[in-house]
Amino acid sequence: MAGIYIHIPFCKQACYYCDFHFSISLKKKDALIQALVKELELRKSELENQSIETIYFGGGTPSLLTNSELQLLIDSVYQNYRVIENPEITLEANPDDLSNKRINDLRNTRINRLSIGVQSFFEDDLKSMNRAHNAKEAKSCLQEATQHFDNITIDLIYGIPSMSMEKWNKNLEMAFDLGINHISSYALTVEPKTALDTFIKKGTYPPIDENLALQHFNHLVEKTTEQGFVHYEISNFGKPNCFSKHNTSYWQGKPYIGIGPSAHSFAKTQRSWNVANNSKYIQSIQDDRLPNTVETLSVKDQYNEYIMTGLRTIWGVSLYRIETEFGVEFLQYLKTTSEKFTNKKLLEITSFSGSPRLSVLKTTQKGKFLVDGIASELFILN
Repeated sequence: MAGIYIHIPFCKQACYYCDFHFSISLKKKDALIQALVKELELRKSELENQSIETIYFGGGTPSLLTNSELQLLIDSVYQNYRVIENPEITLEANPDDLSNKRINDLRNTRINRLSIGVQSFFEDDLKSMNRAHNAKEAKSCLQEATQHFDNITIDLIYGIPSMSMEKWNKNLEMAFDLGINHISSYALTVEPKTALDTFIKKGTYPPIDENLALQHFNHLVEKTTEQGFVHYEISNFGKPNCFSKHNTSYWQGKPYIGIGPSAHSFAKTQRSWNVANNSKYIQSIQDDRLPNTVETLSVKDQYNEYIMTGLRTIWGVSLYRIETEFGVEFLQYLKTTSEKFTNKKLLEITSFSGSPRLSVLKTTQKGKFLVDGIASELFILN
């Protein structure tokens, strides 16, 4: 099984914290859509022995595309790839694009999952992030969308300096009250060369408080657990049977191809990424050239990749898989380097039914917030 990610690099305006590739000009939209169609055709041999189980429209803001434009891209996938009977097809959307009519129109397409970038239900938070929608649109679009789509996820950002615990709790309660069955939640981070980075350096925006972010994270875990969500990946919380199949495939190391400028692809021993420039991307595809850089992953790279992704999930890192796929030396290295974290109760080794083959290395609740730093210390660097 494999997945296809399609990057739509357009936005109405730039969020202050975002470092993804996008343009606020739609002048090249038609040419880019045609290039996406052609790239799908050019790369069909990469997954000719795989069945496509997920299609994901990310960005940018994919909901800026019309339904007919989205349908054209979906049809191109079906024409060039072997797609399973009921694939998960996700559209990332902003609340201001989801009018009642648009939602009703979308339910008549093959799209069966919406990922809605709410971020916060409070007006001051949205303005501080330069989001294109307002609080009223965030609530009203979800009230309508939940009437027509069973599979909806929303994004929420925590760790905003002005966000009290009371306000954060109200954000969560609003999501619960609306019947949302999946939440992706991330700490506000400062990426280099973003507007937020500039504001903080100039002193016009308060610095990020990691202690506040940790408090928000712990509250998020507590409240979602009470509501029956499963914390299946560090930033993702889903009701049973509502996990993101597409994102889960990333964490479980399944192959996928990324279509569009800046999109990444993965195939176990190889990783590649497209040029992050709309004009160069379009021209290259028009010339029948794939505008990508390809990296072959060494055994150590593959090991590090598995450590990073495995520790972020409830499935953890299988010690048996480490031994069988990478060797006894890798297993011994992992046990040795992880010992200081198990001693600090940041990691733990659990086994099921007493079988060594089912032993996994996982983060404890205490270690979840620190997982990226922990994983990096378990990497093999030379």
